[in-house]
Amino acid sequence: MDLSTSGAPVAVAALYCFAPVGEPVALRDRLRELVSTEGLRGTLLVAPEGVNGTVAGSRSGLERLVAFLRSQPGFGRLDVKFSTADAMPFHRMKMRLKSEIVTMGVADLDAAREAGTYVAPRDWNALIDDPDTVVIDTRNAYETAIGSFRGALDPNTETFRAFPQWAEEHLNVLKGKRVAMYCTGGIRCEKASAYLKRLGVGEVFHLKGGILKYLEEVPAHESRWEGECFVFDERVGVTHGLETGDATLCRACRHPLTAEDRASDLFEDGISCPNCHGKRGEADRKRYAERQRQVQLALQRGTGPHIGR
Repeated sequence: MDLSTSGAPVAVAALYCFAPVGEPVALRDRLRELVSTEGLRGTLLVAPEGVNGTVAGSRSGLERLVAFLRSQPGFGRLDVKFSTADAMPFHRMKMRLKSEIVTMGVADLDAAREAGTYVAPRDWNALIDDPDTVVIDTRNAYETAIGSFRGALDPNTETFRAFPQWAEEHLNVLKGKRVAMYCTGGIRCEKASAYLKRLGVGEVFHLKGGILKYLEEVPAHESRWEGECFVFDERVGVTHGLETGDATLCRACRHPLTAEDRASDLFEDGISCPNCHGKRGEADRKRYAERQRQVQLALQRGTGPHIGR
């Protein structure tokens, strides 16, 4: 069954694990064969430090993928968050070999051994409600724009590579404090917690399964989360229960947009938004306008979103 056009809900799995991979190329090749057989789409990254990715398709196909990964040495604790999408959220399958599964650029950091203490989603509220806890959002600025835990410090980074410098510059604020860190699925805050411990921060905690697991397990009426959680697929954002949210994506700059953003005079569908208006030249705007025209033509023909989106 072609899940991209069937109208049936598509299963989505966000997964990662920090574990030594002795032969990344061999693991990549075995994964490539498996996802091809199961008709899965999305992105999987393989590196000497582990595996990371988000993949969509049939639930049975995803379960075979998860079972295979958990059968690999050291991958028994593979972290997986399942959700659904109304339509296939990926255009293709990307399988990539990387030096890191989440790029921080710090040599010899072993997140599998050096990370802080996991905190289960059900215990997270008590931790961050404590006034002596410093809460840090380890995501990038475009992600935090549509949602965060109230009161969290936002490093306002453009990439995860910038986090070490931010941490070093704010070490006087963090040392001697209890630090609670979070991110989308748990991978960045796990690695960031290892880096803070290396800097000498004693009490470092990170949200197990990240925001996605929190939104899945914690009822909305008990939640400390505000807004939507940005996800790296065509759903753009999810809310409590991992329901698809209202956020959309600016097709010019790839920044997530709220309803307020879309109501702005600076928003033009497919061409500009409040974040990028004035940052693009006329040639760019003409190119974006033509791409948007092709998108609309594809939708009118019933062939789905134009691949350029």
